[in-house]
Amino acid sequence: MGRPATGKTPLRNVRIPDKLWADAKAKAAAEDRTITDVIVSALHRYVARPVQPDNDVPGSG
Repeated sequence: MGRPATGKTPLRNVRIPDKLWADAKAKAAAEDRTITDVIVSALHRYVARPVQPDNDVPGSG
């Protein structure tokens, strides 16, 4: 059975270096934003960009 409807976006777990997390939270707070808003905005920009070829894949050229 799936998870119950909560009306909220599901929680995600990610690993972020401590200093980066602290700096991002401080900047978000200074801009009166949440860290979730910052991350969601960054992910929207990321997925909107065209796929970049990976030149580091062995055998790709």
